[in-house]
Amino acid sequence: MTAIKHALQRDIFTPNDERLLGIVNVCKAGKKKKNCFLCATVTTERPVQVKVVKVKKSDKGDFYKRQQTWELRDLTEVDAKDASKENPEFDLYFEKVYRWVASSTAEKNSFISCIWKLNQRYLRKKVEFVNVSSQLLEESVPSGESQSVAGGDEDALDEYQELSTREEQDIESMMETCEYAISNAEAFTEQLSRELQVLDGNYMDLSKGHIRALLEGDLSSPKGIEACINASEALLQCINVALRPGHDKLTAVKQQRELFSELRDKFARRLTNHLNNVFIHQGHDQSSTLSQHAAELTLPKHNPLHRDLLRYAKLMEWLKNTQREMYEGLSRTYVDYMSRLYEREIKEFFEVAKIKMAGTTKEAKGKFGLHGSSGKLTGSTSSLNKLNVQGSNSRRSQSSSLLDMGNMSASDLDVADRTKFDKIFEQVLSELEPLCLAEQDFISKFFKLQQHVVVAPPLMEMEEVDGNALPRMPPYMDKDTVRLMMNKIFQSIETELNSLIALGDKIDSFNSLYMLVKMSHHVWTAENVDPASYLSTTLGNVLVTVKRNFDKCISGQIRQMEEVKISKKSKVGILSFVTGFEEFAELAETIFRNAERRGDLDKAYVKLIRAVFMNVEKVASESQKTPRDVVMMENFHHIFSTLSRLKISCLDAERREAKQKYTDHLQSYVINSLGQPLEKLNHFFEGVEARVAQGVREEEVSYHLAFNKQELRKVIKEYPGKEVKKGLDNLYKKVDKHLCEEESLLQVVWHSMQDEFIRQYKHFEDLIGRCYPGSGITMEFTIQDMLEYFSSIAQSH
Repeated sequence: MTAIKHALQRDIFTPNDERLLGIVNVCKAGKKKKNCFLCATVTTERPVQVKVVKVKKSDKGDFYKRQQTWELRDLTEVDAKDASKENPEFDLYFEKVYRWVASSTAEKNSFISCIWKLNQRYLRKKVEFVNVSSQLLEESVPSGESQSVAGGDEDALDEYQELSTREEQDIESMMETCEYAISNAEAFTEQLSRELQVLDGNYMDLSKGHIRALLEGDLSSPKGIEACINASEALLQCINVALRPGHDKLTAVKQQRELFSELRDKFARRLTNHLNNVFIHQGHDQSSTLSQHAAELTLPKHNPLHRDLLRYAKLMEWLKNTQREMYEGLSRTYVDYMSRLYEREIKEFFEVAKIKMAGTTKEAKGKFGLHGSSGKLTGSTSSLNKLNVQGSNSRRSQSSSLLDMGNMSASDLDVADRTKFDKIFEQVLSELEPLCLAEQDFISKFFKLQQHVVVAPPLMEMEEVDGNALPRMPPYMDKDTVRLMMNKIFQSIETELNSLIALGDKIDSFNSLYMLVKMSHHVWTAENVDPASYLSTTLGNVLVTVKRNFDKCISGQIRQMEEVKISKKSKVGILSFVTGFEEFAELAETIFRNAERRGDLDKAYVKLIRAVFMNVEKVASESQKTPRDVVMMENFHHIFSTLSRLKISCLDAERREAKQKYTDHLQSYVINSLGQPLEKLNHFFEGVEARVAQGVREEEVSYHLAFNKQELRKVIKEYPGKEVKKGLDNLYKKVDKHLCEEESLLQVVWHSMQDEFIRQYKHFEDLIGRCYPGSGITMEFTIQDMLEYFSSIAQSH
């Protein structure tokens, strides 16, 4: 309310030569729609006019404006509704009755007291006050002020006291500044009276109730805290009252200021001591639940502590504006205490998380078990990192060499292990996030560190500017202070997170995929809330570590591809890193579905697949037992099938390339393996084609001795159907030895060989028809016979 009053005085009343003395936040009774303010004001020029002004915010809400004004002399009655119970309602009787509901009973009482005082001071016509506590009106009007200042007789006069030398000098100085001080004593007296009236109307008095609250008010009860808040605000208003030049030299004013200063210091010390004790007491209450929370992998919630402390937020703001050193001391005390509390909670929380990650077997508990209520790990960090994790019914493909990286055996891990790790890691982040956000929100509210300040309240501290004492405005607060406090309070979080991440990576390097996705999501969420917050900054730092581990995982896989050694005595088959890439891609596609960091995975895919291509060709070239074409054909067929099934868009080009390599090497293997099954016949026709190429006409080739019809018949007779089938059967056995069972390409290759054989057969028939027309010479077997040979051989095996 102090800030609003300051703004209204500056923007509305000062331009109209008015001074704001009382204010209440109200809405119309029975409606409660839009709030407004009722303001009690006096003019600074004589004759003094006293008004009640209704002020409301503009429709756009960016400034205040006057809406309605009543003269106080037109007020006939004030009805407070109930003098014994708290009731925010009250009625003002002007030309008609206006019924209001104040935002609080305290505000209503303060406003009615102001109306009473103004009525007593400036009006001859008295206003009737109904249902108003007589004690409230007595406390609001100091002795000697109950009579009208407009000219009535005084019932009692202060005892005469002789002027001091300083007071005589002050009066002489005042008389010197007034030309008619001696010639027109009545006018001079009237001027002095007017200035004293102005001084009296500026809240240079503090009620006995407020003084009592400042000195001995109960700071542990809601009602007592509210009383102390009202008293401290009233004190601040008295301290910062605007005085006319010279008034600050009056002895009465100096005495009042000394009183206010003493009250300020005493209350500040009392408030600081109390809050220090509150910090300690609340902390002890929190520590009793640590073990239970840690065992359940949850962090204690500090909402009760925050709720209790936020009752003092206005008092902390008062302390900040009046006693900055005490305020900063309390801030340091809070940070120091909370950092120890959070460090203990977070350390125990992470220790339990590590145990859950490593496994919950009796062996693990015995080696790294919980002891007592603190839940401390008795094993060393290095021992924990070397813990072999045993999963029940673990099953992993033995060919998946890409998964056998790091210092631990990935063959002991299964999907259930990784799912468990993912849930634990997500639980850790999900517990940390609201904890940090709640603490940051509390710090901002309790210590008044919000970045945007609408109206800066006046401060106790003054500074000399051109000989005048002016209030020193507070520095503009940004979020750096909040972040510094958060860094000290949660200084252990980043260290503990990095330690947990290192353990997860040690257990299984593929955990870096889960961590990258989870951490990225939480960083993205934190940045959307506040990109400059402690949580966003800390998680961003940890994300760098997670990304580094992910890159290390990819590099490790590529390195292992390069180190693959093949057996010289057995066929190659599908290479371990080819199936490893398949398993990696299947896992990654599941983990990175709708993830914010999909781009990181796509880059990793490209690096991995290029390494797979390069090392497949390397192994194929080094293979001695299995033909190069078979190694290339089978592995690129597997790669093509994997990429087609997973539909990884960033690898479309590699999918097409894999298909082309598979096709090319299939054709090459078929041609090289099938060779020339009718070898002599093939040599014969090669000679025929050579003669034609030399210029011999096709129909004249048969006249050459070496290529006559008789020679052709002799060669054809060497390839009866029975011998052809026998040769094909041997070929099938040879192909079967080259190919691996898991890729199931035998029938594909066999069918391709059939097509190639038919192509050669048709080529021979075509040459016979062109070079030996009308000879009636044919092969010993037909195409149909050949199809039956291929089919029966395939079925027999």
